[in-house]
Amino acid sequence: QVQLVESGGGLVQAGGSLRLSCAASGGTFRNYAMGWFRQAPGKEREFVATIMSGDTTYYADSVKGRFAISRDNAKNTLYLQMNTLKPEDTAVYYCAANQWVLYRPRDPREYDYWGQGTQVTVSS
Repeated sequence: QVQLVESGGGLVQAGGSLRLSCAASGGTFRNYAMGWFRQAPGKEREFVATIMSGDTTYYADSVKGRFAISRDNAKNTLYLQMNTLKPEDTAVYYCAANQWVLYRPRDPREYDYWGQGTQVTVSS
C-alpha cells in the first residue's frame, strides 16, 4: 500500500516561489509515475504536472515555464518547484502515484494513490 504526504504549502505574494514536497512510502517509488494536481474551491481537480519513472515530464499549459516537477528516488520524494506564482495558482495541491501503466498523464483517474493535499495561497 502506497502512502503519500504533501508538505511545503503556504501563503506567498504574487511573483514569489514555493517548493512542494511529497514523501512516499510503501511500494517501489522509482517505478511509479508521479503527478501533481490542484483544486480550487468550487472547481474541478486540475492537472498540473507529471514525471514518469524514466523522468519524462508533462506540464499543464498554465504552469509551463514557471513550475518544475522533479523526483529524488533515493529519498522517495517528489517535488514541485513553483516560481512566478499568480493568484490563479491558489488551490489545494495534491500529489498522486500511478503504480502500473500510465496512458493519460493529465487524467486523475489514471492515478491509484493520493495524498491529503497542501494549501497554496497566492495574494495579489
